[in-house]
Amino acid sequence: MDNKLKNLLGTPVPETKDGMLYALRQVMQSIALLGLWRARFFEHAAFYGGTALRLLYGLDRFSEDLDFSLIHRSEKFSFDKYAVALKNELNSFGFEVTFETKKKTSDTHIESAFLKANTYNQLLLIEAPLYILSGIDKHRVIKIKLEVDTNPPAGADTEMKYVFSPIQFAVRTFTLPSLFAGKMQDLLFRRWKTRVKGRDWYDFVWYISRYPELNLHHLEERMRQSGDYSATDKLTKNKLLELIYNVIDELDIENARNEVSPFIPDQHLLDIWSRDFFKAAADKIVIV
Repeated sequence: MDNKLKNLLGTPVPETKDGMLYALRQVMQSIALLGLWRARFFEHAAFYGGTALRLLYGLDRFSEDLDFSLIHRSEKFSFDKYAVALKNELNSFGFEVTFETKKKTSDTHIESAFLKANTYNQLLLIEAPLYILSGIDKHRVIKIKLEVDTNPPAGADTEMKYVFSPIQFAVRTFTLPSLFAGKMQDLLFRRWKTRVKGRDWYDFVWYISRYPELNLHHLEERMRQSGDYSATDKLTKNKLLELIYNVIDELDIENARNEVSPFIPDQHLLDIWSRDFFKAAADKIVIV
């Protein structure tokens, strides 16, 4: 295996099938970011979401997608412009991928695309153990989803973060208070029918434990754009806490635990979850 791939795979090498698949996704995600940087994508867009937290800020859970936001609104954006750069970068490391954009079925400002590859062949490339390979369907496809918000809400701050593997490159990303604002909107208003996204609550605790500053102005702009806040007066911390408490009172905590469980290494971190725990965490939000 190429030394650069070994560095991306990390240590210790995962010993389970799910762990190895997560590691493979992480390798492909990192190389895709490198390809986007070479194509000057980050002159026009910023990285955000769970994968940004994991790769740039040390979030200790796996995240599946690559989420971005344009710096300025554009109705002309297309991922097709970056297809060759993405494929060439991954090909240069030995990954055989295809690229396709998602056809919209509704009027949305989210543009989506996928990098696809044969899972078994890519696991061979990163030298997955035979006992893991033996349990993989040789026709299984691994997908890396890319999404970009082409109509970004106002008020977000960005910064450049430097990545040192597989080579040194730079990624524009939302600052942590602006990332927290996006996560808070998800936590308050994400619609999953009868399900709850436990990953939102895990990330919420991660923010409170490490970076509790929240860009309230950006959160308000996001909420107004989505129609979740229409009051004439500004959003305040007290109003935000009222919203959070209401969501916590309705939260199915066991459902939340079950949803996040496959994505985290230490299940004991979920033992303390309760309504009182989440309310105590919410009280620690610092408005900036």
